[in-house]
Amino acid sequence: MKQHPALSRTALAALLAIPVAACADGHDSPGSTGTPELRGALFDTIIARTERREAFSPVKNERLGFDPLAAMTALRGEVVDAGTDDELYYALARLSHARRDRHLDLILVPGGLAPSDSTGLEVADGPGPDPPARAPAKIFPDYSDGAADADYFVGDVAAFAGEAGTAEDRPALPSVGDRIVSVNGMPVAAWHDSAAAFIQHSTRAGLRWKLAEAMTLATAAFPPHLRGDQLTLGVRSAAGNQATYRLPFLASGDLFWHGTGEPSYPGLALALTTDTYDLLVPEDGRPFLVLIWRGFRESMVADVNGLIAYAQARGLLDHALVMDVTRSRGGSLGAYAMQRLQSRPFRTTFGNLRISDVTLPFVEDKRRDFAARDINDGGVPETIDDGTWLMEWLEDDVLGALERGDAYSNNVPFKLAHAPRDSDGILEPAAVHFRGAFGVISGPHGGSHLDQFVSIVVDNGLGPVVGMPPGGYSNTWEWDEALTFPGTGQPVVEFMWNIGHTIRPNGEIAEGNPANVDAWMPLTPDNVTTYYEEMLTRVLELMGAGRG
Repeated sequence: MKQHPALSRTALAALLAIPVAACADGHDSPGSTGTPELRGALFDTIIARTERREAFSPVKNERLGFDPLAAMTALRGEVVDAGTDDELYYALARLSHARRDRHLDLILVPGGLAPSDSTGLEVADGPGPDPPARAPAKIFPDYSDGAADADYFVGDVAAFAGEAGTAEDRPALPSVGDRIVSVNGMPVAAWHDSAAAFIQHSTRAGLRWKLAEAMTLATAAFPPHLRGDQLTLGVRSAAGNQATYRLPFLASGDLFWHGTGEPSYPGLALALTTDTYDLLVPEDGRPFLVLIWRGFRESMVADVNGLIAYAQARGLLDHALVMDVTRSRGGSLGAYAMQRLQSRPFRTTFGNLRISDVTLPFVEDKRRDFAARDINDGGVPETIDDGTWLMEWLEDDVLGALERGDAYSNNVPFKLAHAPRDSDGILEPAAVHFRGAFGVISGPHGGSHLDQFVSIVVDNGLGPVVGMPPGGYSNTWEWDEALTFPGTGQPVVEFMWNIGHTIRPNGEIAEGNPANVDAWMPLTPDNVTTYYEEMLTRVLELMGAGRG
């Protein structure tokens, strides 16, 4: 997926102030918001391109009980009636997010819409991001069986730099376990329903996790009526007492968390750390290892090679191995890790492309990347080889499908990263690999390539997975395109489309369809302080490793 890091607020203001002198037809610019007629034409253009390009997931749409094109079409009036940059930006954000696809964002472009606050918003080709300020509380969804979508609770609170010298002057903080009853003066159920329209998501569980994260951030992802200069939380304690807390927004570096609700394994010691993982070993010498996995990013291949060398030198390859992926990001090349972290052959994920008007431009982009020896996804390598397998498929199979007018290309091993296009997708373990039992601790925080990784484990029966399914979003590629008002040269925003399916090893579309866990263990207010210990005990039992 193409990455668009956010600009600082100052840099963004300067960039978005670049004027656009005239329209393509030589007339004066219609301005950043255009006219009702131009906004209607823009809306119709987006719908038409979505119908041509989008690789919709029928299984997701059925599970969520909606029709994405109907959901988008219902928003036409909001787009046409939007008279300010703020109104049009948030109307288009709702339009984009109506497809319920976690990968698809709305991106600001030079000379286009300039919302009054852009904190945390994606900006095309910007420098490094400025993280939004956050309140000194972490909120989690209550995933208890029978809990409502709008059930949230306080999962952690932070000490912070710059506190006043006396207890009376310090802002009061809620307690871990307190349930949220209101957010910025709105009943929590009303806040949940209103805020959901502005958060990309592919599953209900993933939506709730991202809403809980965003609740405590000073982010312009939410329109002004859903946020304020501070976070006001109404809570109810376990004893039934209600209170209201007004929490300041502070720089993340000034917050010091207790770590409640985050991966924590008492009795295990840190043995090795890289950008990809932390390796933990039992202090009492029991024969299992825990990897707290961070993602499938730029250094993953080298970091996995380092892990194998470390384990081989210390006689650890026969130990049971547990992967905690609850805070993992996505990326690429997860099958490379799978070939080294466990001992069984497995079928990898597959993928395809929807054939549309952007198929040829997409192939041309990959041709340029291949010529530059730069086949990657936002800086993360997409292929183990130099991309030759991928390019052979694009040039032959995909362009052949385009010429025939097919709806989709053929399905091939995912991005041709590990196997050629005629492969059955079965990959063997590497020459040196972990040989003990294998298991996974999972949760709804992450997705994308993580969803693929967990589906490989589950669909191939490589080991037990406990906790909760991952976020449930994965595709092959996205296409992003800067939109202008039709018939003019006036930029508006950059829009994204999902242009291909990820196919799980079991043959199902992955988007909106995460692999099920073997042992359902939801995060709740009652287990937030012991959650990871309980999941580790359970997965070791299922692995046959035990804890004794």
